[in-house]
Amino acid sequence: MPAHTIKAADVPANWSTGSENMPATVDFEGAQVSFDEFLSSTHTNAFLVIRDGVLTYEKYLNGMGAETRLPSYSVAKTMTSLMIGRLIDTGSLKESDTFVSILPQFKAGTSFDKVTIKDLLDMKAGVGVSDNYPTGPSGWGVAIAQMYASTDVDWFLTHNRMMKEEPGTFAEYRSVDTQMLGMVVKKITGQSLVDYFSENIWQRVGAAHEATWNVDRVGGTEKAFCCFNATARDYALVGVELIKPTSSIISSTWLSRISTPAVTLDYGWGYGAQVWHPYSGINLMLGLHGQFVWMDPANKTVIVKLSDEPTSSDGRSARVAPVLKLISEQN
Repeated sequence: MPAHTIKAADVPANWSTGSENMPATVDFEGAQVSFDEFLSSTHTNAFLVIRDGVLTYEKYLNGMGAETRLPSYSVAKTMTSLMIGRLIDTGSLKESDTFVSILPQFKAGTSFDKVTIKDLLDMKAGVGVSDNYPTGPSGWGVAIAQMYASTDVDWFLTHNRMMKEEPGTFAEYRSVDTQMLGMVVKKITGQSLVDYFSENIWQRVGAAHEATWNVDRVGGTEKAFCCFNATARDYALVGVELIKPTSSIISSTWLSRISTPAVTLDYGWGYGAQVWHPYSGINLMLGLHGQFVWMDPANKTVIVKLSDEPTSSDGRSARVAPVLKLISEQN
């Protein structure tokens, strides 16, 4: 899949480093296993712990390293939310704005035209593109698979505006909502997502390495719902910025918005503005194949776990979360 490049920061952040031991054993999937076994059994490529801005634990597996760019799948959704937050902070966008008021070429003459930015942020748009990824070759006929593989996401949305529910009435995790948010960012800013993201997020956190964002075709549109790729340390820098009482990348108002559950989705977890809330006070960026950026402001802790689960980690994420909580709270 082709990609656009996000330029590394002109002034990279300097990490303070320390050291801490992980638990000798953890309770995982009904058994006491060694921490190393937990990492290997969940196909972990990188595991980082940051306490109060200090990198206290860093481990790479499977030939990966500190400069390896790793995929994060739906962690991209939170990155997209940060850009939406910037636009709202500057008055360029309101949550009450409808999608078609910004992109009128997508008017459908149905309840699709009532979908608001708030609906999209909280997965309540009602657009009928399910996130139930299929298996086997026949699965490529399913809409979500077509969106993932699409070489023209605008064409895809034009042909997939059917509604499953009325906007704002029902919450279900659907990647199409985030793709629509990305299209809004592109339209309002007049920039590609990577250029706007680089200027407003990547440069500000001091990302040391280039990142990439996959696009539908060469020179095309970023797939805002997925396909963001970066080093583990640079993911961590975004997380560190979002556990500060005052962030340099978003306002305190938007920080509160992404820290507050608006609906309940999979696993009974809270969700709001493209961020998961598995426990009270915890904010989480979560990717399909076991990617976690765990943010615990109360304990001033960020945990980055980048995995490569061979199939969707749906269900398993809820079993990994207690282990991350245990580590987050050990001080």
